[in-house]
Amino acid sequence: MSATALNQGVRVLGAPGHRHHEILTPAALEFLGHLAAAFEERRQDLMKERRRQALRLAAGSPLDFPMVTSAIRADPTWRVAPPAPGLADRRVEIAGPPDRRTASDALDSGAQVWVADFEDATSPTWDNLIDGQLTLLDVGERHTTPVVRPRGWHLDEEHLEYDGRPVPAALVDFGLHFFHCAQRRIDAGQGPYFYLPKLENRYEARLWNDVFVLAQELLGIPRGTVRATVLVETITAAFEMEEILYELREHSSGLNAGRWDYLFSLIKTFGHRTDFLLPDREKVTMTAPFMRAYTELLVRTCHRRGAHAIGGMAAQVPGKDPAAKDAVLARVRLAKEREAEDGFDGSWVAHPGLVPVCREVFDGVLGERPHQIDRTRDDVEVTAGDLLSVRRISGPPTSEGVRTNIAVALRYFAAWLRGQGAVALDGLMEDAATAEIARVQIWQWLRHRVIDRETVLTLLDDEIVALGAEYPWAPVEEIRALFERTALEGELPLFFTPDAYSRHLVRRTEAGA
Repeated sequence: MSATALNQGVRVLGAPGHRHHEILTPAALEFLGHLAAAFEERRQDLMKERRRQALRLAAGSPLDFPMVTSAIRADPTWRVAPPAPGLADRRVEIAGPPDRRTASDALDSGAQVWVADFEDATSPTWDNLIDGQLTLLDVGERHTTPVVRPRGWHLDEEHLEYDGRPVPAALVDFGLHFFHCAQRRIDAGQGPYFYLPKLENRYEARLWNDVFVLAQELLGIPRGTVRATVLVETITAAFEMEEILYELREHSSGLNAGRWDYLFSLIKTFGHRTDFLLPDREKVTMTAPFMRAYTELLVRTCHRRGAHAIGGMAAQVPGKDPAAKDAVLARVRLAKEREAEDGFDGSWVAHPGLVPVCREVFDGVLGERPHQIDRTRDDVEVTAGDLLSVRRISGPPTSEGVRTNIAVALRYFAAWLRGQGAVALDGLMEDAATAEIARVQIWQWLRHRVIDRETVLTLLDDEIVALGAEYPWAPVEEIRALFERTALEGELPLFFTPDAYSRHLVRRTEAGA
């Protein structure tokens, strides 16, 4: 591996690749050095606070809307910034990894927004990350607005080092794109726009806001040009939606409801409690009472503050069989109709084939209007109990649900370790979020003894054999070990990605694979 020292203390440890020098310029890395120097200590403090909060909740502390910020919630006067150029109409957003083919398909799909996802849809190999930045660099003037989803605050980028430590992955994904493309996006009549994942509280939103302020100052870009939509995909963030909008208000472009990560967070936070025992994941739909509370509160919160509310992902992959395709589109239509009728201003799809049906549904509700922010949903009243009323659908899994979760996790791990972060499995576009919910459900069911370990190990044996037959290239023993470490241990790892990244992807890069 190469190692290049720079005047801000940044070292590049990743192997050089085709056109990498266009992204990893001395000036760009100096910019990253400024961001790391300014914010790494605060990030570490916030990660420690995440762990303290998790311990408090595990010990029985109640989760509720914060008393200390009640004045912010009660104040009817504040608003977020008005919609930015290219972000007024967001009725269809298509999300996927920032590789060339996916980007081309997304930009030609007819969606208003393309979410270039460096997080759940990208396996963070060094080449994937830098090639993704090159894809964004090469995007010219398009009708579709690019929005970048950097990795979360909890992740490190081991291929870049500052002051002897890895650079925060979030700052790498944000900083490289901002440095190279912010002015380009402004010149194209839009701006540098982002989706912020995995936030757990207002302090993490405040950190992002301060990153935006400094980045704009360093490059001489007017304050408030950056806009960011926050994915409300943790249970603690659901209790601080207004506070998160408030912290980002000059840079905010709304909130998004993410289903699988939200359920994943719920199990991580309360999986030790029997009243939070979830059934098979396909049975936990957006019509479940606690999920309805979450989405309706999100719409009300956003519209009360002049922000967009964006609905969740339709992950179906339409097949070629006409009857099967019609059935898929009918299911997607039903879900999008519910979102549009509830007041959402747009929604996500994973496949270009779903863009027309999503657009048709929102066209039917919005007409010529770009959004329905004026629909404030004052009829919605959501309590802490409503957000936590999981027991109303709580229940044990089916044997098929257990097998499906094991199969999905193993097959996704295999793809992820090979460098593919979004993969079509059984008619669905799966990403890290679905793999996470699959493996933590196995952990939760084992913990509460609604399944026994011997059954899981037998199914694991079967699925490992099937995996080896389906993917002869797969390192099945490594994949099995990853599953056992992240799903079968007594203590639940918070994410599978740091383990897999450090043990597999970084090691492969070091070996020149």
